[in-house]
Amino acid sequence: MRGADAFSGAVLIAHHGKVVFDQAWGMADNVRQIRNTTETQFCLGSMNKMFTSVAILQLVGQGKLALDKPIRTYWPDYPNRDLAGRVTVRELLSHTGGTGDIFTPEYDAHRLETRTLADYVKLFGNRPVRFEPGARMEYSNYGFILLGRIIELVSGESYDSYVQEHVVRPAGMTHTDSRPEIDRVKGRAIGYTHGPNGFVPNTAAMPWSGTSAGGGYSTVHDLLRFADALQTEKLLDPELLAEATRGDAIHPDYGLGFYVLKDGGYGHGGGSPGINGELHILPHEGYVLVTLANRDPRMATDMVDWITSILPREDRNATNNAQAAQENVVR
Repeated sequence: MRGADAFSGAVLIAHHGKVVFDQAWGMADNVRQIRNTTETQFCLGSMNKMFTSVAILQLVGQGKLALDKPIRTYWPDYPNRDLAGRVTVRELLSHTGGTGDIFTPEYDAHRLETRTLADYVKLFGNRPVRFEPGARMEYSNYGFILLGRIIELVSGESYDSYVQEHVVRPAGMTHTDSRPEIDRVKGRAIGYTHGPNGFVPNTAAMPWSGTSAGGGYSTVHDLLRFADALQTEKLLDPELLAEATRGDAIHPDYGLGFYVLKDGGYGHGGGSPGINGELHILPHEGYVLVTLANRDPRMATDMVDWITSILPREDRNATNNAQAAQENVVR
């Protein structure tokens, strides 16, 4: 596609650990005419939830957390005592705790003042549960804010420090961080969303900084390193990864901070105005697919879905198919 609907972002396909395709298109900064590359840092949106899940499960593996204990076990002074006594860590991870969202009128009124996880708790900590915990799934960004704060309380480290030390660095990710939007980071793409007269930066809609619910920045190659680290047991024991990447009767398509894909695959997406990304890990077929875009959803999601639909099922066809994908993408 060309013009306003042309893909703007980066795509990576790896097969059995080998990159068979990586390319970028479009502009990271329209004003300064800086092009996207495969080393451009794109906002992850909710893809960041995978890092939060890994951090929580590491603490579970160390015996510092239990999935089926209520929040109050680790956070005795949480403002809403009823919620803290009923909602478990597992229910936060699986979006079945009834803890609600963060993108509300209250948040809009205090967006630039809401900078830390504790700030979000000040806004929403007295809010009751929306339904009986465990009864159904309702996507909850606030639930992952609570998980981030639990990581801080249990580990004694800030959420960002913990993720850098125990997830990002062990995975060998060198271009992944969660920085305030006001920080000028070389190589970071500006998100562009549709406005009344064309594309406009998404700056006015962005949180102050990324959180445990989403909003960090990364590259397609760093996300491949994350996928490789998961599959080679650098981040989690296989049993915990397996538990995180399978669903159940209530949420068959979502595990514990990871979407459950067909045929044993897993990953996560992210999207908001000017942001869209997907990481799909397909262990049985040996593929890792990463698409990151600095445009509105579903630009990256549609791209990864299309790539998945044409993937060969035999090793010998991987490179040929990647070349075919390149030809179709740039048409």
